[in-house]
Amino acid sequence: MATALPKSADVVVVGGGNAAFCAALAAAEQGVSVLVLERGPEDESGGNSRFTAGAFRCVYDGVDDLRNLMPDLTDEEVSKSDFGTYTEEKFFDDMGRITEYRTDPDLCEILIKKSKETMLWMRDKGVRFMPIWGRQAYKINGMFKFWGGLTVESVGGGPGLVDALTKIATKNNITIVYGARAISLVADDDGVKGVKVKHNGKTVEVGAKCVVLGSGGFQADAEMRTRYLGPGWEMAKVRGTRFNTGDGIKMALAIGAQPTGNWSGGHAVAWDRNAPETGDLTVGDNFQKHSYPWGIMINANGERFLDEGSDFRNYTYAKNGRIILSQPKQFAYQVFDNKIIPMLRDEYRIKRVTKIRANTLEELCEKMEDVDSKKALATIKEYNKAVMTDVPFDPNVKDGRGTKGLAIPKSNWANTVDEAPFEAYAVTCGLTFTFGGLKIDTSARVQDSDGAAIPGLFAAGELVGGIFWFNYPGGTGLMNGAVFGKIAGTSAGERAKQLP
Repeated sequence: MATALPKSADVVVVGGGNAAFCAALAAAEQGVSVLVLERGPEDESGGNSRFTAGAFRCVYDGVDDLRNLMPDLTDEEVSKSDFGTYTEEKFFDDMGRITEYRTDPDLCEILIKKSKETMLWMRDKGVRFMPIWGRQAYKINGMFKFWGGLTVESVGGGPGLVDALTKIATKNNITIVYGARAISLVADDDGVKGVKVKHNGKTVEVGAKCVVLGSGGFQADAEMRTRYLGPGWEMAKVRGTRFNTGDGIKMALAIGAQPTGNWSGGHAVAWDRNAPETGDLTVGDNFQKHSYPWGIMINANGERFLDEGSDFRNYTYAKNGRIILSQPKQFAYQVFDNKIIPMLRDEYRIKRVTKIRANTLEELCEKMEDVDSKKALATIKEYNKAVMTDVPFDPNVKDGRGTKGLAIPKSNWANTVDEAPFEAYAVTCGLTFTFGGLKIDTSARVQDSDGAAIPGLFAAGELVGGIFWFNYPGGTGLMNGAVFGKIAGTSAGERAKQLP
């Protein structure tokens, strides 16, 4: 039975994904009433969180930290896994390097230093985690070796995370209303007093002592994409929910909130060329194609256009979508041979995939739709000659197995494409979330354009600007949503508790 929309709540949370639920749970800890407004229907709820693989990038100083977080780990599992460490220093290095040192230093410090304790808080609430054996570790000599600083995911991936958070919220007496679209904030000189909500075809006002915005970026709004990311971005596919159209950002800007961050940037990946315009929950994130570091990418002109092996996948995948979108006809083919095909991630084996297979390179290039086949064949042959075959291939480290003499080098994991059968996968740009958004302080209070906190307004997750620029380390989005969701909820709950 559908939940009725209450006339008011102490804290109203706009959004129904990871950041929003962490905010709702933290606010409820303060003993105040909490209402979650989810724009989507129940079967499409959870925003972008439901579309993720559920990976969280968090600090851990060794296996003991991981066992605290994942108490179900067996001694045998631990003995066969080289988890290494992911220290605060390494997380700082990654965030600095990948955002070209533009990340907001205060918010970045909180993200990193609160990551471990926030994960433990989520676990204590009832969210379950496990190691990412399938995607972030390769088995070599009987040992799983984890790489790239990304080790932990929620059980059941994104859908499992949203389902767990929904159950936990309900258990904590948090009211969730589906099909409830927040359209504007009710505010005056004293701050935010509530939200205007469209529900069941009627627009009503819901009173609130505090409002937390956790409703995602503007990636699903073609007009905003083209205005801020630039010409051509209306042609990008949207990886996640169709409901993230920047509503939370727009309603905050309308009452004087300060925009900040990388408004022309976003997290965009290689995504199946024929995927639907927005995400499909039956496929989830399996339209992504992330094994490109082991192969090569060729555009419509039959040319390579980037260094596929410049770094580990989870440090390059979020910027490659933009590069693919800028290619002729906005697509490319990822090419692999029989040496690599068994290593391809599971997403290459789904039914809905744009794939060609051939027994010769000539046949493969002829089958590549919209590609200059003669030039593609020459490109592959030239690449094969340039591979440093004397250097051993090792997918778990930056192996230095590169190319010599090419205009666009391949720095690591350069494998010749010469052993039949051959496969090629057509990819375009899939936009995950946008980087520009609202300015918050370290208590997650939204700042106005003069730099003062807007009383009663808090924000967390994708609609916060200033944290990610140009690119993003995999798994940081969910971590960022959880850390600042918890802070926003705590701040809102504490404030609401003090108001009459």
